[in-house]
Amino acid sequence: MSLERLQTLVADFAEQRDWGQFHTPKNLVMALTGEVGELSEIFQWLTPEESIALGADVTARAKVESELADVFIYLLSLADTLRVDLVAAAEAKVRLNEERYPVELARGRAVKYSDLDPEKA
Repeated sequence: MSLERLQTLVADFAEQRDWGQFHTPKNLVMALTGEVGELSEIFQWLTPEESIALGADVTARAKVESELADVFIYLLSLADTLRVDLVAAAEAKVRLNEERYPVELARGRAVKYSDLDPEKA
């Protein structure tokens, strides 16, 4: 299914239930934040190794997939409400980050672009 088709499916679902009246940008951001919190809760006390292994646990993976879906659905709804082309916005952000994080300075380093030092590359 394409992103556009999924966005339409999500919008139709809300429209059929007359939920558009509640889907203001503020409310959608609050719902999105809540769902990200639920996703975070799954990983909260795991070690890095446990978090990686979680994908192999069928029950835990199902919970992660469900929360990821909730996050994605609210993100699609917010983008639809604000008329944001998520694909174009993401592409523009990747292009910007290519400039901010040149490979020769950022490879293997977990630092913010403003802290990249050419002397340490």
